[in-house]
Amino acid sequence: MAEVERNEEPAKDKDELQSLKELVDELYNFRDCYFETHSVEDAGRKQGDVAKEMEKTLQKVEEIEERFKHKAEFLLQKGRCLNIAPGFSAVAEECLSRAVKLEPVLVEGWNTLGEQYWKKGDLMAAKNCFTGALQQSKNKVSLRNLSMVLRQLPAGDNDTHTKWVLESVDLARQAVQLDVTDGNSWYILGNAYVSLFFTCGQNPQMSQQALNAYAQSEKVDRAASCYPELHFNRSTLFQYEEMFTCALGGYSRAAALDPQWEEPLEREKQLLEYLGKVTELIQNKGKVKARRLRTMLSSLNTSALGPCSSPQFRSPTGRVGSLEPRTLSSLSQGHNAGVAALGKVVFSLASEGRMAFTFGMVDSEETCMVVMVYNTADSWGVLIGDTVVIPEPHLKRQSITHKDQSFDFRSIRVDSPLLLIVNGKRQNIQSQIAASVSYKSQSE
Repeated sequence: MAEVERNEEPAKDKDELQSLKELVDELYNFRDCYFETHSVEDAGRKQGDVAKEMEKTLQKVEEIEERFKHKAEFLLQKGRCLNIAPGFSAVAEECLSRAVKLEPVLVEGWNTLGEQYWKKGDLMAAKNCFTGALQQSKNKVSLRNLSMVLRQLPAGDNDTHTKWVLESVDLARQAVQLDVTDGNSWYILGNAYVSLFFTCGQNPQMSQQALNAYAQSEKVDRAASCYPELHFNRSTLFQYEEMFTCALGGYSRAAALDPQWEEPLEREKQLLEYLGKVTELIQNKGKVKARRLRTMLSSLNTSALGPCSSPQFRSPTGRVGSLEPRTLSSLSQGHNAGVAALGKVVFSLASEGRMAFTFGMVDSEETCMVVMVYNTADSWGVLIGDTVVIPEPHLKRQSITHKDQSFDFRSIRVDSPLLLIVNGKRQNIQSQIAASVSYKSQSE
C-alpha cells in the first residue's frame, strides 16, 4: 500500500504543477486578449486589471510554494507570473535564474529570464539568454526577442549596426516561418523592416514589406490589431511616407488603446499643428508683404538654375542634360522628368518632431508651394529670400481628413538636401544625415 502511495504522490505533484502552468497561461491570455472581452473605452483600466489578475494568480502560486519551491517548473511559473508586470522584478529574476540552473533545457525559463534582464536594462545578458534558449531548441519567442535586442544594442560604428539590423530581420523572418499564424512575430518582422528601411538607404521596397508585415499581423491575429505599438510604429512610417491621414488615424488609435502612453497623442497633436501651419503659410505666402515679394522675385531668372543649365548636368534619376525651367502651376503630379522648379523661399519650419525640413517657395507667377526635405543635418536650412532650384521635382497632392479637420495643398518631396541647388550652388555632403525615427514595441 505504501508503494502505491509513493507512486501516486509524484503524479499528483505533476498534475498540480500542470494546473499552475494553465493558471499562469490564463493570466497571459487575459493580458494579450484584453480587448476581446473589454471595449476600447476600458483601455485606461487595462494595466490595473492585469495587475489585479497577477496578484490573484500570485496568491495561488504562493499557496503551494512551500511544497514546490525547489522545483524548476514551479520556479518558472512563479517567474512568468511576476514577468507579466511591465517593470523589472528582482524576485522574478531570482526564480527564473534558479529554474534554468536546475533544468538548463528549460527554453521558456531562458526566454522569460531574458525578458527580465531586458526590463532591467542589461541587453547583453538578455541576448545571452535568448541565444542560450535557441541552443536548446529553435523557437519563435527566442528568435523574435533576439531580433529586437540586436536592434537595441549600442553599436560602435555604422557597419556593426547595419550587420545587426540585417541579422535581426533574418531572425524575425525565421520566427514567422515557424508559425505563420502568430501575429506578434509578424509585428516584430514589421519593426525589423522599418529599421532596415532607415538603416539601409530607405529603399521603398523595405517600407512596403514593413507595411505588409503589419497588415499580416492584424490579419492572422485579432489581438494584434489591439497592439498600441503596432499602430504607433506604422504611423511613424506613414508619416515619413507622407500618408498623413493614415498616420493621424494610427496615432489616434494607439492613444485610445493605451491612454497612459502620452507619445501617440503628442504625435497626433504635433502633426495636426504642422499641417495647419503649413496650410496657413501657403495661403498667405509666408506673410511676406507684397512689395517685398515683388522685389525678391525681380531677381529670379534662369541664371539661378546654376549647374542645372549645363548639358552635362546629371539629374537625380541619372538623366544627363540641361533641365527646362517650369512654373509650379505647370508641374504634373508625380515625377517631373527633364524640368526644374525654381523660386524664392518665403517661409521655413525646422524639422523637430516632423521628420522633414519644410519651406515654402514662390515662383515668378507668385504661386506658393510647400517643399518637404528629408534626411537633413540639424545645421542645414534655407533662409527667406534664398533662391532654390529643385531638379526633376516630385509633386504630391496632399488631401488629409482627420476627425473634424481637413487640409488640402500641393507639395514637393525632396529625399535629400543634396538634390537641391540653393543660390546657384549644390549643397555639401555635411548637409545630409540619414533620418532615424523612434518606434516602440512591447519590449522595444
